[in-house]
Amino acid sequence: MIPIGDSVRARSFPYVNLAIIGINVVVFLYEITLSTLPTYFVPSLGPGLIFSELDRFFFDWGAIPACLGDRLGFDPAAPSQALAALCPDSDRVLFTPFASMFIHGGWFHLIGNMIFLWVFGDNVEDAMGHLRYALFYLIAGLAATAAQVAVNQDDLMPAIGASGAIAGVLGAYLVLYPRATIAAILPIFILFWMPFYVPAVFLIGFWFLLQLFNGVAALAATDVVGAGGGVAWFAHIGGFVAGLVLVRLFVLGRRPPPTPHAIGRRRGRPPR
Repeated sequence: MIPIGDSVRARSFPYVNLAIIGINVVVFLYEITLSTLPTYFVPSLGPGLIFSELDRFFFDWGAIPACLGDRLGFDPAAPSQALAALCPDSDRVLFTPFASMFIHGGWFHLIGNMIFLWVFGDNVEDAMGHLRYALFYLIAGLAATAAQVAVNQDDLMPAIGASGAIAGVLGAYLVLYPRATIAAILPIFILFWMPFYVPAVFLIGFWFLLQLFNGVAALAATDVVGAGGGVAWFAHIGGFVAGLVLVRLFVLGRRPPPTPHAIGRRRGRPPR
């Protein structure tokens, strides 16, 4: 299910949410200027390992669990020569959890994340206020990275994308607007442009259960190069739980969130 609107109308303009979306888009536009031709050799890891310029960008700025674990003294099981060849400089590796929130691996990765942020982020920002929302977003993203490192500290694949931070936004939205209704579409041929309406509790709850199921299933994988089929499931779980736990702190002293209104019942008023 892809959300396209909700029944909550924000009372303030979402400056921060739009800025976050804009930064993600600008970074991705830079990414597509990078070469995908295999030109960067890593001789210490064998003659067959060749990176492109885009690959190198991902490894330089993505959050690599093994590199973070090594920098923080967790002693990952990844080979030392791999850590030396793939990890960013020791000082910069601690910045990668922030940078990785704004890096995406493809158009669908970017668009999918930005749709969720567009639908849910403005209302969370409205409830928290602009500066609090910016801080909340970054903390949720850091919690997402921490969760992924904690369960997969030997992984040498860079974790990239805004989904961990957005998971925190979803957790906050669920607490703030449990009675909201979400307009969604199914990406299945004829049904693609036919929206249907589901409670926020159902859509977000189903999303979280899917992350939890896949995360537990991924724990059975032992390949150091990255379990989970390329998806950092526990980053989603960690970000979501952080959002659930922290949201009340970030709305202290703020006006109560607006009451959701009905959508999908009156002609001529499509959901945003």
